[in-house]
Amino acid sequence: KKSAAEVHRILVETYCDHALSEATCRNWFRRLKNNDFDVED
Repeated sequence: KKSAAEVHRILVETYCDHALSEATCRNWFRRLKNNDFDVED
């Protein structure tokens, strides 16, 4: 199981400047953990 920070690092390695911010990754992790699967902001 990966943390939001680990996933963010992988996204940056893959997508460089086009990756989500770490704050966005943390927000999505929190929402998904709470069974909120709506991907709209």
